[in-house]
Amino acid sequence: MNDVVATEQETAALVNLFRDRVGAIRDQVRRVIVGQDEVVDYLLLTLLVGGHCLITGMPGTAKTLLVKTLASALGLSFKRIQFTPDLMPTDVTGTDIIEEDITTGHRRWTFVPGPLFANVLLADEVNRTPPKTQAALLEAMQERRVTLDGETHRLPDRFMVLATQNPIENQGVYPLPEAQLDRFLFKLLVPYPAEEEEARIVATYGKRSGPQRPADLGVTAVTTAEGIAAATAAVGEVTVAEDITRYVVRLIRATREHAELTVGASPRAAVLLAGAARARAALEGRAYVIPDDVKALAVPVLRHRLTLSPAAEIEGRDMETLVAELVEATEAPR
Repeated sequence: MNDVVATEQETAALVNLFRDRVGAIRDQVRRVIVGQDEVVDYLLLTLLVGGHCLITGMPGTAKTLLVKTLASALGLSFKRIQFTPDLMPTDVTGTDIIEEDITTGHRRWTFVPGPLFANVLLADEVNRTPPKTQAALLEAMQERRVTLDGETHRLPDRFMVLATQNPIENQGVYPLPEAQLDRFLFKLLVPYPAEEEEARIVATYGKRSGPQRPADLGVTAVTTAEGIAAATAAVGEVTVAEDITRYVVRLIRATREHAELTVGASPRAAVLLAGAARARAALEGRAYVIPDDVKALAVPVLRHRLTLSPAAEIEGRDMETLVAELVEATEAPR
């Protein structure tokens, strides 16, 4: 019994340390980004679960600057790929080249890593490139590695893909297939800022010219890869009781039985939802998950994994509303 109490106290201490780090990261991001606090929290949850995130928002809503600033505050390496129709898979993963030793004349194949080899990868407008190039991300997102010509190349331990989509483009785009969508933990919708926030943005950035870099705007790293690993360990110790696990499973299975859905959520969705609930509990300063953690994350975890039936689409059904109804209809633990 004493061992159990000690373990709970250790977990609580780790969670409190994690919250302090998160507070410092938020402060650094706010030096550059006005508003979007909820989006920042979701990106931190993504990092701590070891997942990836799909970000949808109108042009000019600072999606790229937000990701770059977050990477700077985390002390992680950052790379950006602008996805275009002519982008090739090797432009993402890297390629083998022949190198010649000028002294011996000996030639050998050498792997030159692509931009994929970073801690934080911004896949900008990922739906603008054909499926062949989109698929170059699949192995990296799931297995944290790249296989080229039979050789396996490991990615960094801290690896996260943050992919953006432009919601108003419908020409020259290639929608992501369901198998790839399922690899994203969240799909986030970045809204326009509120009026007061927009006024602050204009006042802050309207007098500046040239590129905006986080370092130029006073952003410094407040953690390291080792610190993030410790925070991830803290999240892993957060308790998920059996009744919460059963609740997650009931909710996921309900998506497969709903009359207005032709495609429900996979077991991977259940695993990721439970993991994200752990991270949210830690953000809230708790060493245990409650039903509200699951309810709060259901929409961003499920909205991109479900497919409406033709009849539901004709009726104009909204995916977010449908998921909210499923959450309401699924009995939660008391």
